[in-house]
Amino acid sequence: MDKLDIDLIKILQENSRITISELSKRLALSRPSIAERIIRLQERGIIEEFTTRISLKAIGRNTILFIELSSLKVSPEIFEDMIREDQDILECHRVTGHINYFIKAAVNNMESMSLLIDRLLPYGNVNTSVVLKSPVPYRHIVPYTED
Repeated sequence: MDKLDIDLIKILQENSRITISELSKRLALSRPSIAERIIRLQERGIIEEFTTRISLKAIGRNTILFIELSSLKVSPEIFEDMIREDQDILECHRVTGHINYFIKAAVNNMESMSLLIDRLLPYGNVNTSVVLKSPVPYRHIVPYTED
């Protein structure tokens, strides 16, 4: 990847709906060159998808949780099949160490949090932390450069 690819990635992360024409102007490249670079970045798996980031607060998911699940009582496959279906779960990561999974969830109130915890209890020991503040809620990322 060259500097233009990195600049392109930065811009697309800020606004994935930007037009090819606007990208062409901002990067001083022809529209076909921009389109070709985007396709190449997708083919290489660098751009995985174009998506929309939704405000959790705006849709009533005011409480963000980080949950540690340890002492798994079922196979990882059974747990992972269940967790994929739970709409309160934003992310789930199987990790090394004494914790089996780190889970990020968003719920609308304490009752919903309680129900989520109740759904997880049959699968292992649950330790829940409520997010008070997110000084870095999301970060745009680019490849490391040699600069």
